[in-house]
Amino acid sequence: ISYRLKIIPLICSYFCYDNPAALQTQIQGVMKVNTVTFMQLYAWYSWPNVILCFFGGFLLDRVFGIRLGTIIFSLFVVLGQVIFVYLHRIGGESLAVAQNSYAVSWFKGKELNLVFGLQLSMARLGSTVNMNIMGWIFSRISQMVGSESPTALGISLMIGTATCIFSLLCALFLGYLDRRAAKILNKEQEKTGEVIKLTDVKHFPASLWLIFFICVGYYVAVFPFIGLGKVFFIEKFNFSPAEASAVNSIVYIISAPASPVLGFLVDKVGKNIFWVMCAVIITLIAHMMLAFTFWNPWIAMSLLGISYSLLACALWPMVAFVVPEHQIGTAYGFMQSIQNLGLAVIAIAAGAILDSRGYLLLEVFFCACVCCEYRLLLLLLLLLFNRIHCKV
Repeated sequence: ISYRLKIIPLICSYFCYDNPAALQTQIQGVMKVNTVTFMQLYAWYSWPNVILCFFGGFLLDRVFGIRLGTIIFSLFVVLGQVIFVYLHRIGGESLAVAQNSYAVSWFKGKELNLVFGLQLSMARLGSTVNMNIMGWIFSRISQMVGSESPTALGISLMIGTATCIFSLLCALFLGYLDRRAAKILNKEQEKTGEVIKLTDVKHFPASLWLIFFICVGYYVAVFPFIGLGKVFFIEKFNFSPAEASAVNSIVYIISAPASPVLGFLVDKVGKNIFWVMCAVIITLIAHMMLAFTFWNPWIAMSLLGISYSLLACALWPMVAFVVPEHQIGTAYGFMQSIQNLGLAVIAIAAGAILDSRGYLLLEVFFCACVCCEYRLLLLLLLLLFNRIHCKV
């Protein structure tokens, strides 16, 4: 039951995170903004977390502990959803850091890839539900208030508040269960007494920094595209808004069942780096299909869903293999920070490219991100891990 409670905050947080993508045309119409301004919604998610995720992870390791930290960050998500954007962004990514720390604490050395796959599965369940119902909710509320107005948009966004409150209640109960388990299993006595310091960051191994940059290189080619994907499918493939939303959400739909299966596979086979490399190649193929062909986009987006699931299952657990347990929260926090820096920059760049050059050049840009930056880093990581961490 405790693991089920742990993944509920992820469902609720990602349901809220993807509200802008599901309501792109409605937000742009009601607020009268262009694509660049719209993408700044995602940038404003990322900019605060460039710094706050790192300190959130540090506070988990040094000050709050996982239990209290999870509760505090869940509370920020609730408050942020009420006022929309800023506080939700402060809590959302730090909440993910806390949940990753919980996972490593409970499952390190045993089924960790499967656990991360299950986390991703539940998170994407929230995203999928959001992608497929928020447009319908907005339409129904617009009919009730009489127009597609800011009021209708605000009420639609407030739907997520109920899910966030539920996640906060689960975080409270989870803290109780974890504390009780620690007493029964005498976990407090097993701690090494080592304490994380901010200066420890400069002593992180080179392999960990490579994991950070690989994470950035991959996600900047996925999340900004999904944020803009609905209009892309409408314009290039003449899809209806409903069809465009469906194909845009297929990445999340596939990742929900595929992530735990692929995580189980990685656990059984090992060789995380090999699976990460496979994910990169599949992602590049998917983006090239979307950029240069008019093949059914369901094929490319399905490939993207598989590769996204595979990378998340194989890459994120690798952090636990290269840093000691008392640095886990800080390491995951720094990983989230660097990821958010990349997403903030690329989200703005993607919006600018789309407005000035169109979707073809945008897809070429995403291909370049995957092909040049990420593959070079991945090859370097492969050499380093084969030399130092042969068991990964």
